Amino acid sequence: MTERISLDVHAHLAPIFPDELARIKGVSWNAADKVLTVDGHDVGMKPLFDPPALVSWMDRNRVERAWISIPPPLYRPELPNEDAKDWIFYVNSGLQRIAERYAGHFSPLPHLPLQSPALALEVAQYWLGKDHQRFGAPSGGSDLVLSDPAYAPLWQALDAAKAFVFFHPGECADGRLKSFYLSNLVGNPYESAVAISHLVFGGVIERHPGIRFCFAHGGGALPVLSGRLDRGFETKRPGIAIGGKSPGKLLKHVCVDCIMHDDAALELAESVFGSSNIVFGSDWPFPMGLIDPHAQMAGSDPKRRQRIFCDNPDRLKKETTR
Repeated sequence: MTERISLDVHAHLAPIFPDELARIKGVSWNAADKVLTVDGHDVGMKPLFDPPALVSWMDRNRVERAWISIPPPLYRPELPNEDAKDWIFYVNSGLQRIAERYAGHFSPLPHLPLQSPALALEVAQYWLGKDHQRFGAPSGGSDLVLSDPAYAPLWQALDAAKAFVFFHPGECADGRLKSFYLSNLVGNPYESAVAISHLVFGGVIERHPGIRFCFAHGGGALPVLSGRLDRGFETKRPGIAIGGKSPGKLLKHVCVDCIMHDDAALELAESVFGSSNIVFGSDWPFPMGLIDPHAQMAGSDPKRRQRIFCDNPDRLKKETTR
């Protein structure tokens, strides 16, 4: 029998409620072809619009629960504030409705639109007021960086609530990555590494120990760069504040999913973040994820699989009970 997977922190769904969508600018739903067009871009990954398909996948793979978030094509970081507010209200309430309909399987991660710190704070306060403490957020895709002082009120609110925030890469702006699918293969891990580095050197993690920062794809390129961050701290490189905890110590407060596609890389992530901070994520339904998790992780050490599939996620569920 396949092993139990207690929790999937990284599963995507796109809420489709046609009547409400019809009132949203820049978005249209083709029901016949099951294609969502967002700002001229067709999102045609049909399982995104099919919650029962995710339930079936979970049942086949013994995944007990999934924390669902919207996929990157729905982030829309370029939206002006009022349009962004309408859109974010739609997708977040849509995730909540899906989770309520499949209460035994899903919990929502309402999206924080970090392109607007003020709107992100408003969204966080709204959901915190509903006794909800788990969120999704982009780790990149806008001009703002996570160390920007404009985010201070948001971090303070999330810290006070002991919130969980799952960060997923958005669009990488590097034009050199347009070929060979590099915007995903290289751009995604790059964006996560940049985001974590700003949280470390900007003092965000140290000032806000109540926030459970969690990153997709094993923290991206950060594990292989962690020694370099420590060296920059130790040698007092320009612009790096000296004092407080080192990057290596702060990274032990960061949680990441297990999507590395290489057991040696996963072992490195464990050494950087701590073995208790690696949790299961599938990136369902995208091909770059762990769509066949038991087969794809069959070569991993059995004790590591047990930690990632069951022990660590069980602890995470207990930490974030709301």
